Amino acid sequence: MKAKREAPPDRQDRKRGGRTDITLVVVTFAIVAFGVLMVYSASSYNARVNYGNEYYFMFKQLVGAAFGTAAMVGLALLDYHVLAKLRYFILAVSFVLLALVFIPGVGVENYGAKRWINFPFFTLQASEIAKFGFIIFTASYMADHHKKMPTFRGILPVVGVGLAMCALIILEPNMSITICVAMLMFCMLFIGGARIKHFLIIGVPALVAVPVLILIEPYRLDRLMAFLDPWASPLDEGYQLIQSFYSLGSGGLFGTGLFNSRQKYLFLPFSESDFIFGIIGEELGLVGCLLLMAAYLLMIMRAVRIAQRASDRLGCYLAGGIAAIIAIQVTVNIAVVTGSIPPTGLPLPFVSAGSSSLIVFMGSIGILLGISRRSHKSVESLAAKKRYRRRDRYNRIWDKEDSVVSEGISPGDGAGKLARPAEENRIVKIVPEQHARKNVAEVTHDKVKPDADKEPAVRS
Repeated sequence: MKAKREAPPDRQDRKRGGRTDITLVVVTFAIVAFGVLMVYSASSYNARVNYGNEYYFMFKQLVGAAFGTAAMVGLALLDYHVLAKLRYFILAVSFVLLALVFIPGVGVENYGAKRWINFPFFTLQASEIAKFGFIIFTASYMADHHKKMPTFRGILPVVGVGLAMCALIILEPNMSITICVAMLMFCMLFIGGARIKHFLIIGVPALVAVPVLILIEPYRLDRLMAFLDPWASPLDEGYQLIQSFYSLGSGGLFGTGLFNSRQKYLFLPFSESDFIFGIIGEELGLVGCLLLMAAYLLMIMRAVRIAQRASDRLGCYLAGGIAAIIAIQVTVNIAVVTGSIPPTGLPLPFVSAGSSSLIVFMGSIGILLGISRRSHKSVESLAAKKRYRRRDRYNRIWDKEDSVVSEGISPGDGAGKLARPAEENRIVKIVPEQHARKNVAEVTHDKVKPDADKEPAVRS
C-alpha cells in the first residue's frame, strides 16, 4: 500500500509554518471591542450634552475600528518588504504632515496646541502616522546597514531623523508624543545593536534638554508642580489628576459596575480619551484594570515572539519597533492616569477615543501579522522542506519500480490475479526513520521465500 504523498513545500509551509497569529488577532479585536464599549460608557453624557447624541463618540470609534480592520487586513496581505522600498516616501509624507499642522486653515488648534490636520470629512493627528513612519525608516535602514550600527557614524541617520521629528512635534507643542518618539528611538537603536557609549553620548544631552523644555513653557512647569502637589491647585492644574484619583479610588477591587461611573459626568476631563483608564478603574475596579494590562502584555509578547521568529532583519526590526511603541504608550498613559509621572496628553492604544490612533495601531498589527505569515520562508519550514525532499525521493523510486513491474507482466498471466516473477517481487516495509517524527516508506528488494508447507501452484 502506498504512503500518502506529502504536499509540496509551498502548500506544506502554509500548514506547518508562517501561519497567521490567531492569538494576536483575537487579543487585538478583544481590546478594540472593549475600547468601543468603554468609549460609549465614558462619553455618553458628554456627547449628549455637547453634541445632542450620546452615541457620537462611539460611532466615530466604530468607524475608526472599521477602517482599522481594513488597514490591518491589507497590511497583513502585503509583503512587508514593500514598506522598506517605500521608506523614503513614507518618511517624507510623515514630515509633510507634521509641517502641515502649522499652516493656517489646514492645521486645527485645540487647547493651545496644533496637532491635527483638517480634512473635508475628518481630522488627522499627524504625529500618530509619524511614529510609525519613523519605525519603518529606521527598521529598513538598520536592516541594510546592520554592520555599521555598532559605530557612531552608523547610528547618525537614525538619530538625525529622530531628532528632526521630535523638533517638529515639540513645536506643536506635544511633549508627550515627543517623549514617546525619543524613547522609541532609543529602543530601535538598542534593537539594532548600538553600543552603550553611544547611548550615553545621546542620552546625556537628552536628559539635559528635558528640564530646559519644561522651563521655557510656563504650562509645563505648572503641570510639574501639580504633579508634585495636586492639592495645591485643586481647581486649576491639579484638578484633572485629583479627579483621576477619585475615579480609581472609588472603583475599589471590582468597581462600581459598567456604565455606573460618576466621574464621567463632566468631572474628569478627557474621560473618553487620555484618561479613559480612570473610568475603567472606576467601573471595573482593580480586577478590570489588571485584565486589560494582561491583554496588553499578551499583545506585546506576541509581537516580540514574531520579531524573534522573523525571517530576516527587516521583519525583526519592524516587529520590535511596533512592540516597543505599544509598550511605551501603554506604560506612559497608565503612569499619567495613576499619577506616577506628570500629566500629559497621550491616548491609550486601541481603547481611547480617536480614529487616527486606532487606525494606525490596528494597521501596525497588520504588519505584525504579515511578518508572522512570511516567517516560514527561511526559518520554520527548513525541517518541512528537508522532509519533503526525502519523501519525494522515495515516491519517485516507488513509481519507477511500479512501472518496471507493470511492464514485466504479460497480459495473459493469472486468472484474475497478477503473477509476478519471484526475482522481481518486492516487500514494502514501514520502518521508523531515526531523524523524523513520522515513519517513511522504505522500499527493499528482498526475494519472496516460498512456503515449505504448500506445494507450488501448477499453472494450466
